Amino acid sequence: MVIKNVMIFDFDRFIEKGFVRFSDVIEEVGSMEDYKEKPEEEVLDFPGKLLMPGFIVGHAHIYSTFARGMIVPFNPKSFKDILEQLWWKLDAKLDMEAVKYSGLVSAVEYIKNGVTTVIDHHASGMAIRGTLNTLKDAVVDMGKMRGIFCFETSDRFPVDETIEENVEFLKSKSEKHAGRFGLHASLSLSDETLKKVANVLNGDPIHVHVAESAEDEEDSVRKSGRRVVERLDEFGLINENSILAHCVHIDEREAGIVAKRKAYVAVNVTSNMNNAVGLPKTKLLKEKGIKIIVGNDGLGYNIARDWMNLYFSQKLLYGEPTYFSLDDLKDAIGNTYELASKLLGIKIGRIEKGYKADFTVLEYKSPTPISENNAMGHFFFGVLDSPKVTDVLVDGEFLMKDGKVHLDVDSIYEEARRVASAVWKRLG
Repeated sequence: MVIKNVMIFDFDRFIEKGFVRFSDVIEEVGSMEDYKEKPEEEVLDFPGKLLMPGFIVGHAHIYSTFARGMIVPFNPKSFKDILEQLWWKLDAKLDMEAVKYSGLVSAVEYIKNGVTTVIDHHASGMAIRGTLNTLKDAVVDMGKMRGIFCFETSDRFPVDETIEENVEFLKSKSEKHAGRFGLHASLSLSDETLKKVANVLNGDPIHVHVAESAEDEEDSVRKSGRRVVERLDEFGLINENSILAHCVHIDEREAGIVAKRKAYVAVNVTSNMNNAVGLPKTKLLKEKGIKIIVGNDGLGYNIARDWMNLYFSQKLLYGEPTYFSLDDLKDAIGNTYELASKLLGIKIGRIEKGYKADFTVLEYKSPTPISENNAMGHFFFGVLDSPKVTDVLVDGEFLMKDGKVHLDVDSIYEEARRVASAVWKRLG
């Protein structure tokens, strides 16, 4: 297949009027001046559209799907109150059916927002064993996205079951899916649980919440006399390519450990602002050479909002209008593709020969000239300000074409409403 007469931008290279020839991987990219039609290939003409790498989410919570519109008594005074009054109530009542439809609805919503790869952090109290395969079936097999999944081990759940679920799923891997070893957060993990995890980890990377709120640090100091990163590292849990989500309240010593272990920090500034826990100190992370990736923490599906909020919030945090440049944002997005590529054993995130044909296509009509020098500015202040996704492809296959998702959206949402009602009833 070939897409022609399309603008192409992959965060580095910009082609004002070009073509992409591909199967499941990209075979040729170039300007229309160099285009030569080949017999027996499907040609799609996309004038007035912008083709980019499929978008990516570096830390998500698909299980949060049925929180939309949910009414529970809610008057939190702290972050732990938010967990206890909302999220821990919800995830405790999720069964296998809820896991399945959370995955299907998320696949639809992510595709509509141009997302082709998601790194998820899962929890469901009424179903543990088999849930990661259920998520994979929904998001990857049926949704046809790429997904990286783990179950958040916590003392709130039967610990041995959560460990078994992570270990079992880690054995399963393809170009479309992979596993991590999931941990919730230091504040919900005893020393005994951390020892159990250490005994089975075998050097695999973990995916864990770290110092999202100050309470996590305070709890860790009470339990162990050490801060969160020090505590996790003492058990040998922070391995290369681990994801430490949030890290809002880590100090310089902890950042040094993260850098030494070559872990990634997933920043989720929209969620951090919503929960009033603070903002990640990206200057500290940058000084230590820590690579940041960008997630949404399960708050919606439009990663464009999280990219924009990261850019704006860091300027406000440091009081410097020139800090956190578009190049910094480009690096964070690139790091997210880099990590997913490592975990899946493929190349995604660029429009180049040999990379997977994962594309997001958007309508974009610019009122000002575009060139390679200002394409990132157009992307941020034009495209992301009002994303108009028309087409989404993974492995060269359309997941959305002309605004229509390949799944039976009406029937999925009808079933999802039934499942959500059942979950809410169990919540009382």
